[in-house]
Amino acid sequence: MTVQNTLKITAILLAFTGAPVAFGHVTLENQTAAVGSGYKAVLKVGHGCDGAATRAIRVTIPPGFKGAKPMPKSGWLLTTRSEKLAVPYTSHGKTITQDVAEITWTAAAPANALPDAHYDEFVLRGTLPDAPGPMWFKVLQSCTQGQNNWSEVPATGTSTKGLKAPAAMLNVEAVPAPVTAPASHHQH
Repeated sequence: MTVQNTLKITAILLAFTGAPVAFGHVTLENQTAAVGSGYKAVLKVGHGCDGAATRAIRVTIPPGFKGAKPMPKSGWLLTTRSEKLAVPYTSHGKTITQDVAEITWTAAAPANALPDAHYDEFVLRGTLPDAPGPMWFKVLQSCTQGQNNWSEVPATGTSTKGLKAPAAMLNVEAVPAPVTAPASHHQH
């Protein structure tokens, strides 16, 4: 059996079990996290654009994701764009009125571009909001020829079924209340 046939069979089986099939999309390594926690977003890039090498990755930071900081990548230039916040927040006793809205990694030279046949990760960190719900990281993947705009979000809910270029989703979950053991009335 060829690798292609194995992948096709796996995709069919996953489709029947309801598991997501995302062989080619930009996805998050960890797709769930707790409200209000620090979060390391590892965006996984598994291919280029129709065979062309990836030369830039631009991530739009979702509303409510606070204090985004990108991880530098050897051979790639790093830029950020900030904008004024609709709702300021407090961090370490300071009121934050402007925050990172976009992060872009660009190959410093053609030799640094990510070949279509290779895989890589682009990393940033920040703090999650205090309310649960989905957060969508929209990613524009620019290649030596063409681009993939991973920015589609479902009109309702979180199912990306039927979307050709879905954004990477993080499910921000409420933290369950701690379970306490009942008091023991042990007598001697």
